Amino acid sequence: MTAPDDDLTRELTRERANHDTCRAAMTGMVGAAATRVVIGENAFASGADAEVLGYQLRSWAKELAEEPAGPLFFGRLDHLDGQSHHIGRRRITEHPSAPPLVIDWRAPVSRTFYQASARDPQGVAVRRRFGWAPFSRGDSTDLTSLEDEHLTEGRSTASAIVAGEIERPRVGPMRDIAATIQPEQDDLVRSELAQSVCVQGAPGTGKTAVGLHRAAYLLYTHPQRIRRSGLLILGPNRTFLSYISQVLPSLGEADIRQSTIDDEIARHEVRAVDDEAAAAVKHDVRMAEVLRRALYGRVSAPTEELVVPEGSFRWRVTLGKLERIVEEVRAEAPPYAIGRERVRTRAVRAIQLQAERRSGPKSNTWVQKTGRAAPLSAFVDAVWPKVRPEEILAALLTDPGEELEAIRWAKPPRSYRSAKWTAADLVLLDELAGLIERRGGYSHIVVDEAQDLSPMQCRAIARRADFGSLTVLGDLAQGTTPWAARSWREQLAHLGKEQASVVPLTTGFRVPAAIVALANGLVPALGVDVPLGRSLRGDGELTIRRVEDLATATVAAVRDALDREGSVGVIADEPDTHRLRAALADAGIATGTADDLAAEARVTVLPATVAKGLEYDHVVLAEPAAIAGAEARGLHRLYVVLTRAVSRLDVLHSRPLPAELGR
Repeated sequence: MTAPDDDLTRELTRERANHDTCRAAMTGMVGAAATRVVIGENAFASGADAEVLGYQLRSWAKELAEEPAGPLFFGRLDHLDGQSHHIGRRRITEHPSAPPLVIDWRAPVSRTFYQASARDPQGVAVRRRFGWAPFSRGDSTDLTSLEDEHLTEGRSTASAIVAGEIERPRVGPMRDIAATIQPEQDDLVRSELAQSVCVQGAPGTGKTAVGLHRAAYLLYTHPQRIRRSGLLILGPNRTFLSYISQVLPSLGEADIRQSTIDDEIARHEVRAVDDEAAAAVKHDVRMAEVLRRALYGRVSAPTEELVVPEGSFRWRVTLGKLERIVEEVRAEAPPYAIGRERVRTRAVRAIQLQAERRSGPKSNTWVQKTGRAAPLSAFVDAVWPKVRPEEILAALLTDPGEELEAIRWAKPPRSYRSAKWTAADLVLLDELAGLIERRGGYSHIVVDEAQDLSPMQCRAIARRADFGSLTVLGDLAQGTTPWAARSWREQLAHLGKEQASVVPLTTGFRVPAAIVALANGLVPALGVDVPLGRSLRGDGELTIRRVEDLATATVAAVRDALDREGSVGVIADEPDTHRLRAALADAGIATGTADDLAAEARVTVLPATVAKGLEYDHVVLAEPAAIAGAEARGLHRLYVVLTRAVSRLDVLHSRPLPAELGR
């Protein structure tokens, strides 16, 4: 409920003054952090503790100094016990020991801002939301409105400020949603660190934002545990990562690794391309067993006893004993490199027992010297040879056998060192590297567009989350790769988190209802079992027009879109994008690409293949039939493209619409 004009003016004046106070405190925090760095450097000249303290102080000072410009609070809670708290993206205080002027949105007390309702006030008398001018850099004069929701009166009303924030034009990178998180989203954001969660999110439900805000929440709640092993954000491509790049810094978390699965496993530069058949085989989960057999096929039984000289004496280990050592280690199934060292250690132990029976206990120096003895090293190399992943894979691709004929190299390289690897090969090399030596993983990984991952890519992620947890984000209906998942249970098994809960998000806040209804018409033809999305937005525009000349109609549609606010995305099948971009240029309309989010051009021309995860106020969709027919999962791709518009969608076609869309 909005206050009468006089009361509103008075409250706005008071809150603007509060914001000025918060701004001064924030400036003081930045200065104090810089001062502590100088004092710390002068006070602690050496030692590991001083180095750690210095790093922490410098990191904190850098984080505060690089805080993105913007409003310092977006909400306020007035509790029944008389306490009042402003809620913002970062805790702000005039002094470390003083009560905070602004409480971090991730703090426990802030949860009621998102969860309290007229039905369950949770001790809140009034929830206040603040309306700031679009793209405000945090000047107090940009505070233009406020809304008070009196929860104890038993009435709950829709927030015009929240609706305005959700619906305001999309320009530049993705924004955070700290001010507009909904209760079901908040439940996911605040999930426990040890809990892996899978979010099946229909278009426009904010699943990506939920994953990013969960990452920020976990860093706030478990800073030491997270920073010890790290937190990783995995996106489908670098365009998508560029789009989401500003969300975490705006929430006060700048040092989080954001990457793609291809970048994470990049042992080599990709210098070759697989055909569809070879790629399908390499991404199949059965390749894991093929690689394991190829690797452990290098292990062989000993053929003679081991003789290790020590002066004039000879220590002997019988062939039977050596056979048992190799068999026992193989049965334990350790990582290959650890198995190799176990064989060495147990052979040395067999010699050590003989030596101690003869002349008493042996020192560590004796044990190490014996372990390096040439005969013993030769024995280990013979039965459990040292190998590299590239060596194993090159041998497999050179002679894969009839069942794997599709992946055979047409022209094998002279050695694995000169091989030209494909993107799928890097996935296999990562699998082999994991079999050879298990490395440390991350405390938590957020995986976006997870439905598009192959089983072998999932295994690469699982190895990096052996002792950590996952936030898995995706939509089975938007699966566009040849190996896209059709079941979350199966995909979670590949990710090593079979017991993760699958939570559907179906209420959309971004895509208007008319556009969601059009896209939902495709879902029955997509071969996946997902709940249909629904939208809370009754606004928006949808037009579907048959045209004679696609380029001319596109230029006209873009001109019309430019008369309104917001970004414009022209999405088409890749061959069509070139002529549409040229037609727009001839008409004097500047265009940018999906990779250039900082471009001044309001119009972006992009192929359907890179549209996933992006959004535009106005989308001009050119020739749906071309997109649907361009690939095996073309209808899934079309479903993605249809749901990129947050205000208006123009569908232009010169060919008949796909039958599924027509229905």
